Amino acid sequence: MTIGSERPVKEKRSRKSSSKQVMVVDEKSPLLPTKKGEDGGFDEFNGASFTGAVFNLSTTIVGAGIMALPATMKVLGLIPGIALIVFMAFLTDASIDLLLRFSRAGKSLSYGGVMEDAFGRIGRMLLQVCVLVNNIGVLVVYMIIIGDVLSGTTSDGIHHAGVLQGWFGVHWWNGRFFILLVTTLGVFAPLASLKRIDSLSYTSALSVGLAVVFLVITAGITIFKLITGSISMPKLFPDIVDFTSAFNLFTVVPVLVTAYICHYNVHTIDNELEDNTQIKKVVRTSLILCSSVYVMTSIFGFLLFGDGTLDDVLANFDKNLGIPYSSLLNDAVRVSYALHLMLVFPIVFFPLRLNLDGLLFPRKGALVADNFRFASITIGLIGVIFLGANFIPSIWDAFQFTGATAAVCIGFIFPSAITLGDRYGISSKRDKILCVFMIVLAVFSNVVAVYSDALTLFKKNGAIRA
Repeated sequence: MTIGSERPVKEKRSRKSSSKQVMVVDEKSPLLPTKKGEDGGFDEFNGASFTGAVFNLSTTIVGAGIMALPATMKVLGLIPGIALIVFMAFLTDASIDLLLRFSRAGKSLSYGGVMEDAFGRIGRMLLQVCVLVNNIGVLVVYMIIIGDVLSGTTSDGIHHAGVLQGWFGVHWWNGRFFILLVTTLGVFAPLASLKRIDSLSYTSALSVGLAVVFLVITAGITIFKLITGSISMPKLFPDIVDFTSAFNLFTVVPVLVTAYICHYNVHTIDNELEDNTQIKKVVRTSLILCSSVYVMTSIFGFLLFGDGTLDDVLANFDKNLGIPYSSLLNDAVRVSYALHLMLVFPIVFFPLRLNLDGLLFPRKGALVADNFRFASITIGLIGVIFLGANFIPSIWDAFQFTGATAAVCIGFIFPSAITLGDRYGISSKRDKILCVFMIVLAVFSNVVAVYSDALTLFKKNGAIRA
């Protein structure tokens, strides 16, 4: 399957405006045939709704990264932290707008198509590799978190019981391997087998709802503790006393820069929209929704735990919160978020499969028309992710580095490079200045990610030797 190597015969129009729209057979297109009897007799598909597209894109954005946002407030303070969350939403909107603008100009139906249009085959392959690195890393981390929440984890020889082990005790059937196997076969595999991303709109809506459940519970606990006077005034601005404290401010940059990465799914969602003129509204609505969730999670999470906020705020919900029904609420928070990640999995998996197919089989026909190839790639990828989550749990640190690096390329460096190349002469001076800024920010984010991860690794090795 070629990701974006050819252009459609004509630009796609709103399905609402033409009931006799010409079916464009494009070997890179992720769409199924739109009418019965065409290339395999699939059911008629009249296009995805605006609401479904918003939920799918929002689910792409809100993953495990939300859990790191309260910790950024601990470093930056509430006011700069919230300002940067909102700023990154505007920057993401600008980068997606540039990507879509050049997609329309080049009549490309995929991110890879825009990259190939701008930089040739090497550009397309570079984008595909980045999507593979980023998405495999993200999905392995999701599965690790699910295993930690439900079955517990062992650190420094100490076992921290998961929710199921806390409820029923330690048994073979609630061990990590078995729980992840059941989750993979019962949830991931069926949802990953769907051939249209719009088929995931209901599970995406449920996923967003579960993230809101987490937020509501956290907000409720925080408000209760505010009323009872057991929460002190939060830090509004960062404390800078020396070089180390100043450098710590920059360690949160990768978290914020990668918070809204969803670019690899924008074209797929756009291709399936009933009215593709709505894609910009879909993007902005999703960013507003996700920004609201991010800001409120950051505020309530930091207010609740203060300077004790951990890098993964979910880990804070394993102790007594000093309120009635603390244990029940802790379990509700952890289970709701584990379920949320289960439903995010197929949305992130969808572009992973498309890009791996494009990398391995660049001259083959549409992936959805080849059941054997579709099943083989799906089973192979799920198997790799399952094995990674079970047998290489330290992969978290490795993919924290590689994932952040690939993510900023996907979200900011590639769209900026396409705009600066300006193949069609449609970039304004303002666009180019913005792109230079995004590239500098992305490179800086990568340098900080590499340095901080290397420093953490050296410290761990030093502790082990000691």
